[in-house]
Amino acid sequence: MAKVFKKTSGNGGLTLYLGKRDYIDHVDSVDTVDGVVKLDPKDFGDRKVFVQLACAFRYGSDDLDVIGLSFRKDIWFKQIQIYPAVHKPTLTPMHDTLMKKAGDNAQPFTFEIPTNLPCSVTLQPGPDDKGKACGVDFEVKTYLAMEADNADEKIEKKDTARLIIRKVQYAPNQVGAGPKANICKSFMMSDKPVHLEASLEKDLFFHGETIPIKIKVNNESNKTVKKIKITVDQTTDIVLYSADKYTKSVLSQEFEETVESSGTYDNTLSITPLLADNKEKRGLSLDGRLKDEDTNLASTTVLRQGMEKEVLGILVSYKIKVNLMVAGGGLLGGLTSSDVTLEVPLALMHPKPAE
Repeated sequence: MAKVFKKTSGNGGLTLYLGKRDYIDHVDSVDTVDGVVKLDPKDFGDRKVFVQLACAFRYGSDDLDVIGLSFRKDIWFKQIQIYPAVHKPTLTPMHDTLMKKAGDNAQPFTFEIPTNLPCSVTLQPGPDDKGKACGVDFEVKTYLAMEADNADEKIEKKDTARLIIRKVQYAPNQVGAGPKANICKSFMMSDKPVHLEASLEKDLFFHGETIPIKIKVNNESNKTVKKIKITVDQTTDIVLYSADKYTKSVLSQEFEETVESSGTYDNTLSITPLLADNKEKRGLSLDGRLKDEDTNLASTTVLRQGMEKEVLGILVSYKIKVNLMVAGGGLLGGLTSSDVTLEVPLALMHPKPAE
């Protein structure tokens, strides 16, 4: 194993070990979380050791918590007691490796992640924002407590060790046919319209991949197409509470392409939406991050039948807008200028890595 992730509590009595931080959503199942906690029980007293896996939506920074409010809402969580040992999982090769790393007095644990939970999503903080970013995250936490579920019991920070993990989804093996859209628009002072068609060669693209857009224009009007502008919009739909939905542009690119009156145009224009070009946009949805610079634009949310909307957390989708910038002709000039715009859906995901 190339790397083991571990975190020790402030009191030194608990050390949490995980073999990986990314857990794959395979649509019909999710990778199990197999881990180990090394125990040093000399200062435990009557307290027990628990491990918890929580999926939560964070909607405010910890440093805003000045009146006892929690800015984190659990979507789902499960906890198990490992000392005194109650939970006895079936040992896996991952457990064996981690227990060798941890040494004596190491207790294994296993969590099953339900398939209906959202994937990890981070909302990009502003340049001056501090603390943890808002979004959906998964956290494995081990801690000391007298009881499993006592809301009045205060868990000391020094008696806790925690690691953030990610639930990620990869693109399906089969890529389908690309979407196509067309529009016909008439103009004032022109007898005939402009026809615009845009299509993609496939229905899904990978992060960082160049996206070719096939564009056809049949300009039957008496006007001139001066430019073609392509934008990519990301729509974030926060469904945990109420309809909080907003759209941000992640790419805007102009192409100096002219189509004269009665002319045609048939060409492929390429774009590449990247997080690197959007570092200052607060609230942009990113794939869940484990550290700075460790992410990309959020992947498209893949919805399954039967999923409960309230546990989805954040839905992310994309669309490409193709805009013909049409100049008016004749005596009225710019007064009769207009645009021809159509939209094509876009899906962005990660390729499935080699086994």
